Amino acid sequence: MALFSKKTDLAQIQADLSRLPRHIAIIMDGNGRWAKKRGLPRTAGHAAGAETFRTIATYCKDIGLDYLTVYAFSSENWKRPEEEVGAIMGLLKKYLLEAIGRMERDRVKMEFFGDLSPLTSELRELCERTREISQHYEGCQVNICLNYGGRDEIVRAAQAFALDCAEGRADPNHLTVDRFGGYLYSKGVPDPDLVIRTSGELRLSNFLLWQAAYSEFYITDVLWPDFSKEELHRAIAAYQSRDRRFGGV
Repeated sequence: MALFSKKTDLAQIQADLSRLPRHIAIIMDGNGRWAKKRGLPRTAGHAAGAETFRTIATYCKDIGLDYLTVYAFSSENWKRPEEEVGAIMGLLKKYLLEAIGRMERDRVKMEFFGDLSPLTSELRELCERTREISQHYEGCQVNICLNYGGRDEIVRAAQAFALDCAEGRADPNHLTVDRFGGYLYSKGVPDPDLVIRTSGELRLSNFLLWQAAYSEFYITDVLWPDFSKEELHRAIAAYQSRDRRFGGV
């Protein structure tokens, strides 16, 4: 099965929404290129991408997906121009304020993976507020990877485990894959069954390095602001066509 999507007639998309993967993760890539193609500033691409995220997250809840994890801002993205970083943080604030206002209606759970300490106190408070409200809901959980890096996550988990060992709460001889997973940001969340990357790039970009060990990958040339429900169906259909053996026969 090729990694790339194929442009097909919508009638040929055979995604079975009655047997969805439990967890889909998305690397939302291509906002800047989308804007450049239209002669717009990169910030316009991020604004369009935020609307696409809102549409796809709501749709995933509507079709009954259990978990959606998105790569919103990596720990390396701080290297981008100050204006662009500021615009992204402004969009995050806008989204969180709107989400808090609609959470009782939409009932979408939200969680954050990453080191939130470099964010402004206002953004950290908004993140914590959405977490608190989410505790009252069941159903689709949207995990937003914010100031997140896969290697950093593993290092932080190793440090936390080492501290537990030093203070007598853990035994290094009893460390297992499952036990180590309990030190990750994604504690309690099943690993993604399907990882989607938009814009055609063929790399993980430090995203869910531990969790994606046995994920299926779907890479599409579609830029994130143009990603649609139909393209999500294509990704799910591709996933459903694969034989997942997890190292067995």
